[in-house]
Amino acid sequence: MSAAEHGRICALALECRRDLKACVDAYPDLFPRKPFDERLFTGVALANAYGSPWEDAAGLRMAIKTSMWNFAADWQIDYVAGTREEVQDLIADCLSVADGDDPVRSGPITTFLAEIVKDLADGPAAAILPAWRDQFARWLAAMAREWEWKTARAEGTGGLPTFEEYLANADNFGTTWVNISHWIHRGDTMTVARIDELWSASQEVQRILRLLNDLATYRRDVEWGDLNALMLGLERSEVRARIEALIAHSRELIEPLKPDCLEAATYLERQIGFSTGFYGVTDYWGAL
Repeated sequence: MSAAEHGRICALALECRRDLKACVDAYPDLFPRKPFDERLFTGVALANAYGSPWEDAAGLRMAIKTSMWNFAADWQIDYVAGTREEVQDLIADCLSVADGDDPVRSGPITTFLAEIVKDLADGPAAAILPAWRDQFARWLAAMAREWEWKTARAEGTGGLPTFEEYLANADNFGTTWVNISHWIHRGDTMTVARIDELWSASQEVQRILRLLNDLATYRRDVEWGDLNALMLGLERSEVRARIEALIAHSRELIEPLKPDCLEAATYLERQIGFSTGFYGVTDYWGAL
């Protein structure tokens, strides 16, 4: 890639940063300065620009919105919610809004979600909203499952999950939910026709990103009381080997999609490439 093309993508990221700032300004209570700092905002803008460099900022607006909602909801469930009942109430409220109900509880997190749901309903590939709703429910269930694991560990009432159980819970990373949202916003008839295959490929990419993140954030996860694959009996070399196997399998899933869904398939490949480089240096969250 030429320096000029890198420059163009960075300029696109700056345009995306403006949309991201609009989200933060509209819902300031969801994004406290700690841990939502400039590194997180810039990282999200860069990730989306490098994932779909053929888009303009308007084309990436839904990916930006859902990425930011994902971070905000993660924070609400992992760190703001103090009881199982609070987690369950938040999940129930979010599912209600996802089904089209007006937000009545949970404040700005459901108001922001209602804005996203309304925008998605007007998307060119709104026919795949059932897949979006299914994946959204999976995301919330995975977040609740992780909350239970962490709470049981902190209280001494349960052990850690196995590595395979942990990896099977990778929906809590949120990548696929963001991807389907983006495809609703930018998709076409072939995206709709092949959504099940795109969905499966995205799930494999999500598992890769989950593990890449864990390699980058182990020390922070220990400090914050989070779970991490490296806490589950595996060495770094073993996690890297699993990542390589997942990448090889992801290629088998992505390649057949290219004749009909070139942009969506390339988007998935670029997520892997960007995250491999990004997590080799840093991660998204700021300091507590």
